[in-house]
Amino acid sequence: MLGLALTGVASLAAAVTAGYQSMAPTGQWYGRTFTSLARGTKQLALTYDDGPNDPHTLRLLEVLARHQVQATFFQIGRYVQQRPEITREIVKAGHVVGNHTFTHPLLTFKSADEIRQQLSSCRSALQGAIGDHANLFRPPFGGRRPTVLRIARELGLEPIMWNVTGYDWNAPPSAAIEQKVTMQIRGGDVILLHDGGHKQMGADRSQTVLATDRLITRYKAEGYEFVTIPQMMQKGES
Repeated sequence: MLGLALTGVASLAAAVTAGYQSMAPTGQWYGRTFTSLARGTKQLALTYDDGPNDPHTLRLLEVLARHQVQATFFQIGRYVQQRPEITREIVKAGHVVGNHTFTHPLLTFKSADEIRQQLSSCRSALQGAIGDHANLFRPPFGGRRPTVLRIARELGLEPIMWNVTGYDWNAPPSAAIEQKVTMQIRGGDVILLHDGGHKQMGADRSQTVLATDRLITRYKAEGYEFVTIPQMMQKGES
């Protein structure tokens, strides 16, 4: 009986760990993903998910332009189709755009065909709006399993995660977003924020825009450089 009980506990622990690794942004159980540089590097990468979003993506672009900072935007294909001109403005301003699926499902529970369709449809939407774009992919909610990463790479996409988040999806005050980020910064970080919301166009991201302004001001004063994901990845390879 003791042996059976221990086996049950071990199986439960393994299942919990496997579930955690499928969502943990820095987990590498199910395949290699880019999450950050080595700690202490004086680079930071701002990344924004779930856009394009009217009007807050455009307001965010104004903040980034004022600080002369480039960022990386992981976009939902169906929103790109709705507002392609916003995506074009992002690229025109020198930012990088990546694939965040077409409708933002949790890919962990999708079939291989559904995963491929989500990534391919988003790529087609981006191609229609801006032509060639970065081969970057971020899974919605961070959800992934080996099949997700395999299909992404078959499509020529590089999976990108993060190691710092502002927990801004529920639109908390900008000071709270800033505090969450600053508690995690160690240098060489990929910061996850949101310029849109996956449920509908028009999500209120005004507090994220304010937090972005404050974070850039703070970390530039401390000697940090803000870079895009491709620039950070190039730094990691050098």
